[in-house]
Amino acid sequence: MAGGETAVLVVGGGAIGGVIAALLEGTVGRVVVLDPAAEHVARMRDPGLRVGLDGGERVVRVVRLDARARAQELDEDFDLALVTVKAAHLEAALTPLAAAGVARAYVSLGNGLVHDRIGALVGEDRLIVGVVEWGATNLGPGRVARTSPGGFVVGEPDGRVRDRTRLLAGVLAAVGPVKMSENAVGTVWSKLLVNSTMSALGAASGLLTGEVLADADGRRAAVGLWREGCAVAAASGVRLEPVWGEDPVALVAGDDAGARLQRTFAPVAGTKASMLQDLERGARPEVAVINGAVAARAGELGVPAPLNARVAEIIEAIARGERAGGRDVFVTIARRRET
Repeated sequence: MAGGETAVLVVGGGAIGGVIAALLEGTVGRVVVLDPAAEHVARMRDPGLRVGLDGGERVVRVVRLDARARAQELDEDFDLALVTVKAAHLEAALTPLAAAGVARAYVSLGNGLVHDRIGALVGEDRLIVGVVEWGATNLGPGRVARTSPGGFVVGEPDGRVRDRTRLLAGVLAAVGPVKMSENAVGTVWSKLLVNSTMSALGAASGLLTGEVLADADGRRAAVGLWREGCAVAAASGVRLEPVWGEDPVALVAGDDAGARLQRTFAPVAGTKASMLQDLERGARPEVAVINGAVAARAGELGVPAPLNARVAEIIEAIARGERAGGRDVFVTIARRRET
């Protein structure tokens, strides 16, 4: 099937999903967006989704149906369902869709270790693993913006390349460059390292990436979190992919690991962590599928990961309003590492 005839369902019309839907409009046969936020949906329908791109703005009208919709209400089956919904809403969004056989394949495009959960919900044979390598932000109901360039990495869980993987790559090419990988799961884990380290420390401290790594205690906490993630990945039998050209394990080997992390992340020093953005707008951060998932997997494998467990506790406490973020979290994490 040619990409221009493909029917695409975008499950989650937030920052990432909204940008993808807008850029796919007109390049595939049909784009439908499902999103549970009523006001956001109303704005998407009329006057349309406002999408910030490269300093300009595009207004796109997209179709929305309720996430509980059955196949007959969707008019047709979909070739691809791109899953960008937040982890907390996965079960509610995907269970009825999978039961109704709405899509032939579901593509995991969320943060953290969500692909296993999606596979369990829709069937492992329908799962394609994907990684988004660009950033976007939610600017309020009916408004999203792409904040950094980049593309996608996609692949089958077993590493094989299938016709549906090629179809997906052709569809997503309208959004950004696409790499088909035989180790997409390893790419997921490498992105997880970045999120469980830099996004988590940014959320816990309220600081930008560069500010975290400019702090001596922040660098120590970052090295500890990164090393824990590498150890859990190794115990899981995962082969990590390079992060910005650097071997993730070698990056934090030796006494100068903190300085090397700081140099590696210098190009994105001004980045505000996605989990920090969630906290600032009162949304629930996805720490459970990021640091929480690392800690949970570590527990299953008998690998210590106290820093990831502690960061997850801190961010959850901030989200509940039980404590404030700040630089003091770095020392708290370092103490946990020593115990």
